[in-house]
Amino acid sequence: MKNTIAKVLLIAAVPVAALAAQAGKPAPTTATYIMKAEIDKVGATEQSASTRDENVKVVDIGNENFAVGIIHRGSTRNPPPAPAAAAAQAPPCGRAMATLPQGGTPGGITHDSQTEGYLITSGGGEMFTDGYIVNGRHNNQDPAGGPNGPTCGGMAYGVKKVTVKVGDVVIIPPGVVHGWSDIPDHVDYLSFRPSQNLLQSGWVNPTIANAK
Repeated sequence: MKNTIAKVLLIAAVPVAALAAQAGKPAPTTATYIMKAEIDKVGATEQSASTRDENVKVVDIGNENFAVGIIHRGSTRNPPPAPAAAAAQAPPCGRAMATLPQGGTPGGITHDSQTEGYLITSGGGEMFTDGYIVNGRHNNQDPAGGPNGPTCGGMAYGVKKVTVKVGDVVIIPPGVVHGWSDIPDHVDYLSFRPSQNLLQSGWVNPTIANAK
């Protein structure tokens, strides 16, 4: 598993000179290393939260930026109190319906422009993907360090459910519904996020930036 993570991180940092030139900005000339100790340090701050999603670093790779992060989710079988309802002024998103379909799955999200790749590193559970969101609400989710930029969240319908475990990889394009329907104990996973300059290149998680 350690070798797999190292290879993915190194490949992600390879400069793309030709594409950078097309984008009208200088091509990167150096690789970026994200060490396991840095990932572990950010991940350790997340363990007391029921849900925490943080990028570790956002890297300029020429034609786009690339974020690497770590996500922790606790058990869904003993959930914390539901968060307050979205503010009325939050813009609507997803399909608008006066009468809801049967069998919705709560907690669905889609990202406007952000692709995500997941590598499960600890625990596991049942994910849901695909389908569509009904009467959702839109939010920005901090465009500097992420995690994801503009996002739609709400009740999802017509989803596919798949059980994932350590070593499994999931790739979620922009606009595709995703979430977790059942986590028996916990799940932790690395996230790999390429985006067209959506997040701020050079951003470093304060947990490791302040430790230097």
